[in-house]
Amino acid sequence: MTEYLCLSDLGASVAWIALATLTFSRLSTRGDIQKMVDNNSGKYSIPEGESYQAGSNNTVLANKLRISSVGEMEKVEATLLQKADEKMIDIYSVNHQFNTEDVCDLHRLWLSDVYTWAGKYRTVNMSKGGFQFAAAHLIPKLMQDFEKKILKKYTPTHVTNKKQLTEALAIVHVEYILIHPFREGNGRLGRMLATLMTLQAGFPILDFNDITTGSNRERYFSAVQQGMDCNYEPMAKVFEQVIKDSY
Repeated sequence: MTEYLCLSDLGASVAWIALATLTFSRLSTRGDIQKMVDNNSGKYSIPEGESYQAGSNNTVLANKLRISSVGEMEKVEATLLQKADEKMIDIYSVNHQFNTEDVCDLHRLWLSDVYTWAGKYRTVNMSKGGFQFAAAHLIPKLMQDFEKKILKKYTPTHVTNKKQLTEALAIVHVEYILIHPFREGNGRLGRMLATLMTLQAGFPILDFNDITTGSNRERYFSAVQQGMDCNYEPMAKVFEQVIKDSY
């Protein structure tokens, strides 16, 4: 049986804010934003009938900012993600149990200035590298199950050791990514949620800079695919490395 730490509300809240303040200072440079852009490059198989921004040659989704350059959009999304990362610490406490509404709110917090559908489940089917994500019409039900069976079990993330943490992160992350509930930003939002869980457990903010590049990128995607058979160990190993790199 999993054991949980008993943290006082006041002490936990102070530790949460202090830890976040110290570690976010590492993520505030122009170079870090460029890394976020580089690490999150990747092409989805785009459904027919998708709405693109005029002048983008069908490479940029229709957006409020009328951005038609892929590079410019990637930088805008990365900058807004960094701002959302900083804000989310003030919103969710160390004892917060996450739900599907929180997931939508996080997506909206990040991308509401860019897309009209921010925080709303996608209505198109999607695949990436030949890998098919959950069918769009199943997403509402899948997210309900995700909340009841996964989020309620693994958040708040009050674990007693690193092994329990990596197991919790792996299960939550894999199940979320397999659903892929939004049109854009699922991987990055999944990492936001993992960071919040890690802070709840008293660990530093996660540094994902190395995990989505080169051979590590292939290792990550392989771990997601193996999770389809409820094999979460490969993703747990991925998070072990991420945590190690975060110190």
